[in-house]
Amino acid sequence: MSPRKPDADVPPGLLLVDKAGGMTSHDVVARARRVLSVRKVGHAGTLDPMATGLLVLGVGAATRLLGYVGGHDKTYEATIRFGQSTVTDDREGEVLATASTAHLDDDAIGAALSAQTGPLQQVPSSVSAVKVDGRRSYDRVRAGEDVELAARSVTVHRLDVHRIERPTPDLVDVDVTVSCTAGTYIRAIARDAGAALGVGGHLTALRRTASGPFSVDRAAPVEEAGAALAAGGGDGFLPLPLAATTVFPTRAVTEEEARAIGYGQRIPATGAADLHAAIDPEGRLVALLEDAGTSARVAVGFPAA
Repeated sequence: MSPRKPDADVPPGLLLVDKAGGMTSHDVVARARRVLSVRKVGHAGTLDPMATGLLVLGVGAATRLLGYVGGHDKTYEATIRFGQSTVTDDREGEVLATASTAHLDDDAIGAALSAQTGPLQQVPSSVSAVKVDGRRSYDRVRAGEDVELAARSVTVHRLDVHRIERPTPDLVDVDVTVSCTAGTYIRAIARDAGAALGVGGHLTALRRTASGPFSVDRAAPVEEAGAALAAGGGDGFLPLPLAATTVFPTRAVTEEEARAIGYGQRIPATGAADLHAAIDPEGRLVALLEDAGTSARVAVGFPAA
């Protein structure tokens, strides 16, 4: 095993990882730490072990961006199976009940899924990563506790049905694309649509294809993304300035303004709304700025190494 490098020796940025099935988000972070031989790595938004697709990691100073990245809208491709409900609302859980779907036509299935769009009060699965009194819900369930989670407000912007197939006379599989706000559980959509149809439902496949401005098309397996970081560029790696300006509008600052920001001083406001990425003449990310009256203050600073 190679010796651990100081985090300062590794260029900060975002890794766009195409997660393989069977790995937890923590597994991916741990693997990135091993590949890069650094400690400071985090992720923006979990993916279930069953799920594949885009997982955004931050390395070094870029971990300061993760709280902003994780709140963006998400897009998923999924397969929903009607006719069975499971304890986890996905294929990895024990089947709780079965019911024939033979009486359901495609219009009824489409209508049930259409009802899962727009603003929703959604109850997450009890075996989710939601924390209850400081502990993950799935840990409490595994310990034998009965957990009932509170409904949360989410919005499903779009749910497109691509294919409806009947693998057996009593089951229906539906391929969908879902665009939604952060915090939406696609397996809860499967569960709730199945309940509305009276036959139960769960997910058999899930893939995240986009998170905010980031797409799985630019992602790579964690080892390849780490290699791209080490090489200074390539699919799977966005250097810190590019990562920030992909998420936020850019504000070019002068050397004098960059110096003032480094001292914790305010600079004149621009009148622009929300956060901006302040980039100095050398292309370095200096800070995320937000206007506060006539001046702009530092929301997140990125001191020079």
